[in-house]
Amino acid sequence: MAGPEPENPPAPSPAAPFPPALVLSQPVTRAEVERLCRRLGALVGGPGPGSVAVDVGGVRRPDLTVVEALARLRLTARRLGCGMQLLNAGGELRRLLAWTGLDEALTAPAPSGRAPGPEPRGEAEQREEALGVQEGVEPRDPAA
Repeated sequence: MAGPEPENPPAPSPAAPFPPALVLSQPVTRAEVERLCRRLGALVGGPGPGSVAVDVGGVRRPDLTVVEALARLRLTARRLGCGMQLLNAGGELRRLLAWTGLDEALTAPAPSGRAPGPEPRGEAEQREEALGVQEGVEPRDPAA
């Protein structure tokens, strides 16, 4: 037998905020990838720290098009300064991601301490000519 109910029941504790989620379902086509990236950008709402979740539970038969879509979504999230989490990834998708070497890259956290924006570009290494650069020759220079 339970006692009387308290007059002021305790308020439920606020749950941890869930990251916004983008739901991926079959079939995923190459033509759809750009639209998914735009939806992800709109879902995040702009550059800033945080994370976005991609629910892949609806993908029953993953293929390389799904892997490409996830890689492009991860790149979009990274450019926005966000991390990306995969939700409900089945064993077949996880094996395919591991086989392509993208399993860790797709679930890595957002880079910290770096301003959002395009990926940094590398510089030409020593002894390598940068593309589009032509060497000029002085008429009085001796031949090498």
